[in-house]
Amino acid sequence: MKILRAINRVPGGLMVVPLLLGATINTFFPQILEIGGFTTALFKQGAMPLIALFLLCNGSQITIRQAGVSLSKGVALTAVKLFIGVVLGWFVGKFMGPFGFFGLSSLAIIGALTNSNGGLYTALASQYGDPDDVGAIAVLSINDGPFLTMVAMGATGLANIPFIYLVAVIIPILVGMVLGNLDEDWKKFLEPGQKLLIPFFAFPLGAALDFRTIFKAGLPGFLLGLLTVVLTGMGGYLTIKYIFREKKAVGAAIGTTAGNAVATPAAVAAADPTLAPLVEIATAQIAASVIVTAVLAPLLVAYLDKLERKNNNSLRREEVV
Repeated sequence: MKILRAINRVPGGLMVVPLLLGATINTFFPQILEIGGFTTALFKQGAMPLIALFLLCNGSQITIRQAGVSLSKGVALTAVKLFIGVVLGWFVGKFMGPFGFFGLSSLAIIGALTNSNGGLYTALASQYGDPDDVGAIAVLSINDGPFLTMVAMGATGLANIPFIYLVAVIIPILVGMVLGNLDEDWKKFLEPGQKLLIPFFAFPLGAALDFRTIFKAGLPGFLLGLLTVVLTGMGGYLTIKYIFREKKAVGAAIGTTAGNAVATPAAVAAADPTLAPLVEIATAQIAASVIVTAVLAPLLVAYLDKLERKNNNSLRREEVV
């Protein structure tokens, strides 16, 4: 059976197929993943250590001279995602009232659009970009949680994101960089991990999702996911293309919502109790956005990658003529 070949035919398949499989099992047969032992450790709880190892492997492929490029891309992509989410959220809150645009409040919009799925970004960056694109996660990780949302909502001083958390995200990348730059053999040894680990951390990421969330959130939840993919995904794509002058689709990989963004409405409401009536519906809508973006963002990246390759081939033919 050509299982791997079939998976690779799906846009972002190494990430998307295991993620959807994990979500399917968690939705209909969650008890299978809760039997304990190695099964639960790997297939339900294994995402974080495997992503950490994935980042270490990718860090080993970054040369010292590439480090500045990675940080620059991380800053640019984080800034554009924050800007788009804040502007849209502010506009909706200012001119459309507390329940906003088609039932989407500014709390839900900012919570979903400013927060990206680091695991999905690293997987797509590994497939469609370079090690310096993957290294951008060192900065992008700052939007993984309520911090930027609380900044955007005017509650910066109440955010509980210790600086050591950001340091902890960077350390695996730095360890990989040290090994890869000091020893070429380590660089070659760790290189396969950039691809090998993707399906194994994708499955437990999916195992934290439940498809029933989409139905609970209804059309507004789907719309929130669509807005996140299109607006922030295209924003990231255009940032890489026109600011960094790189004709590739990897910037669109920020068009996602991270799983822990589901906790953002409650965290923000704890800082500003006047938002409490919006928490329940905003939480459901953001949870729907997590699932919708996990499916649609890889499709957008794959489409843009195909478009860029087609344009590049056309330019080459014209140069030959």
